[in-house]
Formats: sequence, C-alpha cells, structure tokens
Amino acid sequence: MIEFKNINKKFGDKVVLDGVSHVMETGKTNLIIGTSGSGKTVLQKCLVGLFEPDAGEIIYDGKSFTNMTEDDRKLLRQQIGMLFQGSALFDSMTVEENIMFPLNMFTHDNFVKKLKRVNEVLDRVNLKEANKKSPSEISGGMKKRVGIARAIVLNPKFLFCDEPNSGLDPVTSMVIDKLIKELTVEFNITTIVNTHDMNSVMEIGDNILYMVKGKKEWTGNSKDIIFSENKQLNEFIFASEFLQDAKSLRMMEAKAIQKQ
Repeated sequence: MIEFKNINKKFGDKVVLDGVSHVMETGKTNLIIGTSGSGKTVLQKCLVGLFEPDAGEIIYDGKSFTNMTEDDRKLLRQQIGMLFQGSALFDSMTVEENIMFPLNMFTHDNFVKKLKRVNEVLDRVNLKEANKKSPSEISGGMKKRVGIARAIVLNPKFLFCDEPNSGLDPVTSMVIDKLIKELTVEFNITTIVNTHDMNSVMEIGDNILYMVKGKKEWTGNSKDIIFSENKQLNEFIFASEFLQDAKSLRMMEAKAIQKQ
C-alpha cells in the first residue's frame, strides 16, 4: 500500500500539486487520470522520489518515504518496478540483456541463476525465445512486454507504469492492460498507472484518482464512473458521442445485473 497525505508541489509560482491525498491499494490496479497539466505525472515522480514534495507525506507499507534516509530509500527502490512510457529499452542490448540489467545492478547472483530468472519473466509475458533479439527487431507491443518483464524481474512490491499503452493499437493495448492486471493480482503488487487510455480506465480501473489542476477531483472505480454525476469527470471520460453511448449501455447492463 502507498498512502500520500496533503502533497504540495510548486515550480516557481506555479502550483502543480495542491493538497493531494489518496491511498493506492495492494493487489489492485490504481490509476491516476486527468488532462495534460493536471499534475498526475508530477505526482508519480514525487511518489518514486524523482521530485521532492514541498509539503506532505508519502508512506510505503506504513513506513514514511518522506522521512527516510537516502540509504533506506535506495533499499526501497529495489522493491519498485518501473514501466516507462517509451519502454526505455537499451538499443545496444539484446532483450535478454535488457531484462538482466536490474539483476546485474542489484543482485550478486551468478549468470546461470540470473538467466533462469530472465527466462521465467519472458515466459510470463509470452515472449519465449526472444532472448537474443534486439529492440529494433521487435514490435511496439513486444517492447512493452519486455519493459514489463524487466520491471518485474526483481519481484517488486510496487509497480509504476507511465502511459503503458502510449503508441499502441487498441488490440495490443488490451493485451498490455490484461497483463498488468494479471501480474498485479498474481503477485499482490501495488500497481500505479498514469494513463490517458479510457479503455484502460474502464477495464482495469480498480482504484481511480481523477485530478484537475493539481487537485483531487474524484475517486472511485470503473463501475462508480458509470453512475458518476461529476460533470468534469464525465466530460473527460465520455467526451465523444460514441463514449456517451457506451456509458448509457454500461448503465443499462449494470442496472440489469442489479435486478437479477
């Protein structure tokens, strides 16, 4: 679990985060959503220590990240997996070498043990026998799966995903969403996802934080969104006529289920 309380952050005179508080739950996909400039990316960077909040507290499993020594933060970061927006694979390394990189940095395991772990996570993301391929030889969806494999290779307790579906087609996006959700439940991870993808919001949004201009505007899950009367949230999620029709259909389905 990650809890943050009254997080404030300014850059110069611009307030980017204004008293944001929320709890990211273990074993669930926790989504941070909002328009560009809402503060969601800055919030995520504060949570992992890339930015220091001006005020407030961040707590990992009951331990104050805000008040930790730098040595303790380094130990905690070994329990954090990161999936970057552009996958951030090293072009000069093979798939195998990319995934083994965190093992080389943070463990003293021998090569045989590290390779065994690499093969385990490659198998888990359905990329068997991709070891010797270079990033330039694989598709965008495969790169994302390599990025996920690298993010989980150290068995993290916390997984941060920044726009995991950026640049992917809808079908591949659904595959990535499903994989992130499965891994979160399977390994009981606290997963935090920044996303603009409304399909992700509706399909894997267990715990959603919607931000507007640096403030918490709404929280709930994907089912709560269907019945939300928050005008700003509805305009953000169901902006197009197609999505409005989808909301109406989902409401009808939800009401039918409730009557059963």
